[in-house]
Amino acid sequence: MSDALTLDETLFENPAWSAARPVVSILIPFLHDDPTRLLAALDREGPALDGAVEVVLLDDGSGDEALAGGVAMAVGRMTLPARLVTLRFNLGRARGRNRLAGEARGRWLLFLDSDMLPDGPHFLHAYLELIEQSSPAVAFGGFSLDQAPERGEHALHRYMALASDCSPADVRRLEPEKHVFTSNLLVRRDVFEAERFDEGFIGWGWEDVEWAMRVVRRNAITHLDNPATHLGLDPAPALIAKFEQSAANFARVVAGHRDIVVHYPSYRAARMLKAVPLKGLWRPVLRWLGLAEWVPLRLRDLAVRLYRAALYADVV
Repeated sequence: MSDALTLDETLFENPAWSAARPVVSILIPFLHDDPTRLLAALDREGPALDGAVEVVLLDDGSGDEALAGGVAMAVGRMTLPARLVTLRFNLGRARGRNRLAGEARGRWLLFLDSDMLPDGPHFLHAYLELIEQSSPAVAFGGFSLDQAPERGEHALHRYMALASDCSPADVRRLEPEKHVFTSNLLVRRDVFEAERFDEGFIGWGWEDVEWAMRVVRRNAITHLDNPATHLGLDPAPALIAKFEQSAANFARVVAGHRDIVVHYPSYRAARMLKAVPLKGLWRPVLRWLGLAEWVPLRLRDLAVRLYRAALYADVV
């Protein structure tokens, strides 16, 4: 094992790291979340991969010594070659993933969120087979909620995700750039070097879809059914808070890709609500309905989607 220390970051590598010549680099950023369950699932495929896949983790300024120590222990035990980069300061979603790509040695980059868990036992093998067969520029495997526990506080997020995000590949192919998330995303290195994540995006939302809008103008986006479960569902207040902070990012998408985004329901709804007067009176009602657990989920879902569109109405 080795570790190197600079003023603002610490590097830790396991014994398998130095000799590996990987084809795929799995890139996992985390902030306060514990990725060790994901590492264990990935490493179950490790013995059969013979160094073809490496893992690079980025602790994006968590400042949690116990978490960092636990992740380092997990890295040290892995069969897969692995490196942990621990940052002193937070870079954010776009800059952090760009930083991770700089640590990668593989020709393909597989971005995985730390709160994901592969749904099948041959998750990495499926991507290696795809690479051998077609050398894809970009491929998105999809995500599910199959392994996520059902909890009352997550009911709204689960309902919304199942309705729009957990789509099979044949549905995602209809709008390939819209259904691209960094939760389970394979990118060929030359494609990523030409189009990195826009570091002008701040906070939560849209930086991955905007990246895909740029990429799809020059490259095909492959969609396949190789899903991973999103374990990190949010309670309704946290979910709505994310939507509230995403409005500025949505404005950035509209400014750069109006020709694409005009076809999205979120944009059309925002334009419609822009003309409705007295937003200061009815917009809080939509938010209240979304938070009310006694309201039927179908109505809560509609209220939150309209609330998000009303927020976006201020920037379109």
